[in-house]
Parts: sequence; structure tokens; C-alpha cells
Amino acid sequence: MSRIAKAPIHVPTGVSVEINGQSVQIKGSRGLLGWDVHPLVTVIFQEGNLKVAPVDETNKEGWAQAGTTRALLNNMVIGCSSGFERRMTLIGVGYRAQAQGKTLNLSLGYSHPINYQVPEGISIVTPSQTEILVSGADKQQVGQVASEIRAFRPPEPYKGKGVRYANELVLRKETKKTKKK
Repeated sequence: MSRIAKAPIHVPTGVSVEINGQSVQIKGSRGLLGWDVHPLVTVIFQEGNLKVAPVDETNKEGWAQAGTTRALLNNMVIGCSSGFERRMTLIGVGYRAQAQGKTLNLSLGYSHPINYQVPEGISIVTPSQTEILVSGADKQQVGQVASEIRAFRPPEPYKGKGVRYANELVLRKETKKTKKK
């Protein structure tokens, strides 16, 4: 049985919740997020708290879906109130990033520059030429955009060059050594 599903979600002031059958809409200062809840789960909003429970409490799948639903709704509440961000760094000689409007211009050692179109709901800021800050209300979308940017030049294990998350640890390998005769 899911224990996380039993914990209520505190909704801060400034965030509004609207429940229409199985559809949940959460609106805050950072944006509007909506999600359709699984049919095995019910969501109740009362006294500033969201409560999630399975329709049938004896059903194991209902408890599993309730735990998943609670985690997703909690991420939506946090995203609408304070938002999510991923910090990335560029490591390598000549690697540069520059945000211009809805385009991120990357120079990653290829013979051509990379122009990444930023999707709606995401903002990208470059505090310096080797730092990228991806932020938005939807946790999944922020992670997806950061992953797509990282995929242009993932960090390689020998010199450590590439695009990496700020807290990412890249295990370094030793180069191949030849035997002396």
C-alpha cells in the first residue's frame, strides 16, 4: 500500500485548484498546469489541502495510482507556485552558449553552430558563456529540455568535455597505455 498517497498536499496562497470530474487544473503565479487523473483515483480539495485516495481501498493498483497521482499533483503545485530549474555547465575550449529570445545558440566544437528553439512554457537564461539555466513550471518539461540540450554534446569520460548538469559527476577514464619491451 502506498504511504505517499496518504499525505495531503498543502496548497499555498496564490495557487488555485479546480477539479472537474477526473480533470485537475492548478493555476499559480508561474503558470497553469492541468492533468487528467486515473479513473481508479479520486482527488478532493478542502481546507487548502489536496487529498488523494483510491476509489476502492482494497485494490493494490488503486493505491499505486494514488501514490503516482499525489506525486504528480505535488509537482504541479510546486511548479505553479515557485517553479523548477536545471543548471547546466559547458566544459571545453571554445564551448559557448547564448540565449537570444526564444533561441539558444550553442557553439560546441562542431563545424556549425547549434540553434535550439526553446519550447513554450520554458525560459532559458545564460548567466555566463559557459552556464545555462533552464526554468519553468512543468518539472517534466524542464527535465526534457535540459536533456535535449545535454544530448548535443554529452560529457565524454576521457577529458570530461561536454554539456553537463551542474551537480553531475562524470567518471573519468585513464587512457590506454602501451607496454615497453
